[in-house]
Amino acid sequence: MKVGTLEVLVVNAEDIRHTNLLGRPAYYVILQCGTKEYRSKTSPGKHEKVLWNEKFKFDFPQSEWEKLTYIKFKIMDKEFFKDNGFVGETKIHLGGIITEGTDKGFFEVRPAPYNVVLEDNTYKGQIKIGFKFIANKEVQNENREFAALPNEPRSIYSCIRCLWNLPWWVYLHLFKPKSSKPEHKDD
Repeated sequence: MKVGTLEVLVVNAEDIRHTNLLGRPAYYVILQCGTKEYRSKTSPGKHEKVLWNEKFKFDFPQSEWEKLTYIKFKIMDKEFFKDNGFVGETKIHLGGIITEGTDKGFFEVRPAPYNVVLEDNTYKGQIKIGFKFIANKEVQNENREFAALPNEPRSIYSCIRCLWNLPWWVYLHLFKPKSSKPEHKDD
């Protein structure tokens, strides 16, 4: 089956809104693309810059990529006394990335800053994100070549092949010379 893979690198955010009344902020990002959703690790917002530097993969069949129009990044702030606070969001349209990636087989957008939109449609801060789209990647079902069925006897040939695939250092202990300690005689 042929699938397209979108790799997303969430690097950092700068000058975003603080929603905490008490304590230090702790931010995370929720990524939504189609029916798939990921959550980044939580990062403290020290010195007006939040670092995540985390990569996510979205795999969809080629037919579904044509239907996907955007990816959404929702920045949240972990709160102690209430539900997590909404900081802002960014929607990035995928049309150009998917089209170029499908035509060329591979397309990369280096990390760049995107505006963070607040509830009132104003901007506050930026989030830095990079993309890599790989089209027509063939996904195969993995078959174990040396796996035997429970009730099926293994041939001697398949046993030898399994031994041949072991690392060479496993055999060293078989040929290790026995150490003989010299005897000391007391005078």
